[in-house]
Amino acid sequence: MTNRLMLLLLAVTFPGVLEAAEPLKGLLITGGCCHDYENQKTIITEGLSQRANIVWDVVHEGGTTRDHKVSVYSDPDWAKKYDLIVHNECFGGVTDPEFVSSIANAHFDGVPAIFIHCALHSYRNSGAADAWRELIGVTSKSHEGKRALNVVRVDDHPVMTGFPEEWKTPNGELYKIEQVWTNCTPLALAFGEDTQKDHPVIWVNKFGKANVFGTSLGHHNETMNNDIWLDLVARGALFVTGKLTEDGNPKPGYEGSGVKPIEIGKLESVQDPVFSSETKTASTKVLATTPE
Repeated sequence: MTNRLMLLLLAVTFPGVLEAAEPLKGLLITGGCCHDYENQKTIITEGLSQRANIVWDVVHEGGTTRDHKVSVYSDPDWAKKYDLIVHNECFGGVTDPEFVSSIANAHFDGVPAIFIHCALHSYRNSGAADAWRELIGVTSKSHEGKRALNVVRVDDHPVMTGFPEEWKTPNGELYKIEQVWTNCTPLALAFGEDTQKDHPVIWVNKFGKANVFGTSLGHHNETMNNDIWLDLVARGALFVTGKLTEDGNPKPGYEGSGVKPIEIGKLESVQDPVFSSETKTASTKVLATTPE
């Protein structure tokens, strides 16, 4: 049988098998207080694209402020063109309840989400804070001091495939979880020295039609730029978009470009917000950024 005939037979028998999967379209929202978001946006976009077939838009705004309203949220349709939104923002001073509710409502209609670290403490003083927390799946209002955390796996969810039974993070900042919402399933815990009890640090959640993955781990670059963390969050991205198999692998066509070291710069302070548009790479488009 000729190669052409074999290819024709495959195409007829398994429609689409010869077509490359359309990449997932991800949006990373980042910026704000207290973290190295300049380098973290590189770690997240490159690290996840190495492990999953995702192309990115990035909105990096707000400098080191706590009260900046991310510009894209003012568009009622801001989330509709994306398969996945990653929230790695830290804007605890934003209180406008209508603004905060609109973010949650966009996800309630079905757009999947990932929440990382200080996203849990964003919008915490708003009258609509509980809508944000229900979306995330947990409520946190404070954290412990910086120290390495012993993360203990407590569930065999596909997202946790390959995650060690225990992982001591290179560094950390434990968020105290005061409430686990009804549709949230904790996947890993860490013990709080202040509270003398365990707190969820990895979880999955369901909010309306949206699948959600969250982790409070990720304050320090050395924790985030780590194969264990990146493998975990990549599986989270594939899970919430329906592209993770039951055994914790990417579905065909959604494998990443291949794991390699991620080069990041030294820790720099972030200046006041100056917004500009630029194209960073073929797979990562920066819509708005705060330059160093």
